[in-house]
Amino acid sequence: MIALPDWACVSEKRRAHIERVTALLDKWAEELRVGDLEARDWHDAGLLHDALRDASEDRLRQLVPRPDFITEMLHGPAAAEMLERGGDRRTEMLEAIRWHTVGSAEWGRLGRALFMADFLEPGRNFARADRAYLAKHVAGDFDGTFRQVLLMRIDHALHEGHTLFPETVALWNLVR
Repeated sequence: MIALPDWACVSEKRRAHIERVTALLDKWAEELRVGDLEARDWHDAGLLHDALRDASEDRLRQLVPRPDFITEMLHGPAAAEMLERGGDRRTEMLEAIRWHTVGSAEWGRLGRALFMADFLEPGRNFARADRAYLAKHVAGDFDGTFRQVLLMRIDHALHEGHTLFPETVALWNLVR
């Protein structure tokens, strides 16, 4: 059982998702032979990225007073805000958490890894074989796999009629 901060608000289903995302990040960090501090940040990003996913919209908007953000975007920035209030200063990890739902052209490897792990974790019910294939290839072709995951997420958003956020478009323009 994972230990979350006392301010976290997650269901058991969300907790299971967090565990799968964190396990993927831990596996990739080992396969990529990242340093100990970077591996810790990858683990913590997985653990904390959805810590406020099941919080009320009112609570999230108190933490993130951005009327331009739709509700589904708020939990990452809110979790990053809570971590900063608690004294966390790991900028790369905080930015990975803050933008994990839409992406950021400012990301380094950690943000990209979290973005992929959140999408590729095996508990999701769509495109299982394709996502499992991609998850197995992260260590061997990190950048190529990232581009493919980003493309899949953009394609899904367009197919479903969802908004493409400027952050997502900027990230795509950077990596395509």
